[in-house]
Amino acid sequence: MTEGSKAVADVASPKRTKDIIAKYGFTFKKSLGQNFLIDQNILRNIVNAAELDETKGALEIGPGIGALTQQLASAAGRVTAVEIDNRLIPILKDVLAETPNVHVEHGDVLKLDLKELMDKQFAGLSGVSVVANLPYYVTTPILMKLLEEKLPLEHIVVMIQKEVAQRMAAKPGGKEYGSLSVAVQYYCVPELVCIVPHTVFIPQPNVDSAVIKLSLREKPAVDVRDEAHFFRTVQACFAQRRKTIANNLTAFVGKSNRELLGPLLEGCGIDPIRRGETLSLAEFAALSHALLDAGLTS
Repeated sequence: MTEGSKAVADVASPKRTKDIIAKYGFTFKKSLGQNFLIDQNILRNIVNAAELDETKGALEIGPGIGALTQQLASAAGRVTAVEIDNRLIPILKDVLAETPNVHVEHGDVLKLDLKELMDKQFAGLSGVSVVANLPYYVTTPILMKLLEEKLPLEHIVVMIQKEVAQRMAAKPGGKEYGSLSVAVQYYCVPELVCIVPHTVFIPQPNVDSAVIKLSLREKPAVDVRDEAHFFRTVQACFAQRRKTIANNLTAFVGKSNRELLGPLLEGCGIDPIRRGETLSLAEFAALSHALLDAGLTS
């Protein structure tokens, strides 16, 4: 173990975390979902899942006091950490003083031009992955921004609420499968890396977390003519989970067009009495195309 990697381990320990908090008089903001990880093994699992090396970059969102950041600095050629809380900036500069390959960006990731940031910070590298412990309250908006903006990413490895991770990785037919499952799997191949108990954080959240790895597809899982309409169709089919596809779509296309739905669904090979949670991505794509062809665009 190098001297630098020993410093990494220190940050993720309960004592070191508490010492840093005390030194700076830092107080946690519940509104920012701040929970600092204090388990070195889980940090290593996160970093290993990202498949980093000195030719690659890591974009971290919400670095906190830098425990994961330092691990990333040891594994990647360059790290850019985006932190929204200005109170953490001096702490990060102190903790990361011995890691010259790290850049700390103060800002809201939902408002930043990430393409511009990546072009500036990761020029010349062979690939970039997002690696982060995301706040629960903003997990989905951040992930959808990363995916919808079609950023040149290899992997997204994030620690999020366990139930949300399970929904992202869910297959058709189960109660966890929904519009989030379809959206994530349209762009990525999901893999649950590990479950993270709530006891390994300061302060402890009320629920357990999970690390999920999203490997970006070279092209979407299914071909669609109109992505916006495809996702509107998916959301319509899940509008009320206990209702059939035909009933949910009636609200989508209007009651005056209800009689068109039965033949349209059957033409796609979809029984109108099925529910949205049973449809595959390919079936959603076929349904979206059929609705477009029929002029039923909501």
